[in-house]
Amino acid sequence: MPVGKCVEPSSTSGFPETPESKRRLKNLIEISGLSDDLDVISEAKRVSHQDLFGVHTKDYIKKFEELSDQDGGELGLRAPFGPGGFDIACISAGLVKEALFSVLNGKHQHAYALSRPPGHHCLADFPNGFCLLNNIAIAVESAIQAKKVERVAIVDWDVHHGNGTEKIFYNRADVLTISIHQERNYPTDSGHINDLGGPGAHLSNLNIPLFPGGGHSVYTHAFDRVVIPKLKKFQPDIVIVACGFDASGVDPLSRMLCGSNTFAELTERLIDYGDSGLVFAHEGGYSELHVPFCGHSVLQTLSRSAVIVEDPLANRINSQQPDIIFDNLQYERIKEIADLHGL
Repeated sequence: MPVGKCVEPSSTSGFPETPESKRRLKNLIEISGLSDDLDVISEAKRVSHQDLFGVHTKDYIKKFEELSDQDGGELGLRAPFGPGGFDIACISAGLVKEALFSVLNGKHQHAYALSRPPGHHCLADFPNGFCLLNNIAIAVESAIQAKKVERVAIVDWDVHHGNGTEKIFYNRADVLTISIHQERNYPTDSGHINDLGGPGAHLSNLNIPLFPGGGHSVYTHAFDRVVIPKLKKFQPDIVIVACGFDASGVDPLSRMLCGSNTFAELTERLIDYGDSGLVFAHEGGYSELHVPFCGHSVLQTLSRSAVIVEDPLANRINSQQPDIIFDNLQYERIKEIADLHGL
């Protein structure tokens, strides 16, 4: 199973999206010995302009390149970049594309792209939420155009709604977009349960907005009750995971209570779902302490490695799990969503 390396665009002081959590994840898999069980690929080709124009407007790419060649700046909302940011974003998208094609070409069963900057908030013509290019959308569209795949499912468990990916594929019946996220976190005006897909693509978009405070049992129940049944109904050729770790119980940008064991169990459910390959693209996650352990648990599960590390925050997060009364409110929401989709 391959894992791509982290790349480091220039960061802007005061923003929580930094290279550190990705660097620490890379360091942890090396120190633990897990990297010995992975096919670690240290670089990838940047995506081409043809790849970019399959998703993004030419006007946006032109402006991005021009500002990147100068001193960097801001073209959207909360998505600043420094000099050379365009080139680095293209490499990040290239890591995701290479991970996807390595599975589609039969080189690997599963793949994980440890890429930066993230991508799931980026629209066709507007970057936001630290996302400058929509990495997953670019990879998916490139694979479809190359006739490597016909039906793709994207499962986004980043704690923030995957609004960019949803918007890009909203009118597409060949791409299923699923987002499980904290309700009205970011963006505050998207991710609603009644956003079901556009004309000709009804029920091709599935949102699972959870109330703040959702923990392990709620996430696993949502997968068992909604996500996995939806995948079985859609029958994609491949599943891509927008793998954010900001639903962690100690993340500064959310109010959820997932542990590293949660992400491992969600990964296990996707593996058990079927024989199609899995591709993970690294998204959010802003706890420099906890992201490495969450990522390690996913990679260990994906690779079936025996290398396990102890999560120092496991007991703290497990002790804060919500009681059954609160969970029942979450379960009612999940049932409502399942009914909307005929599951």
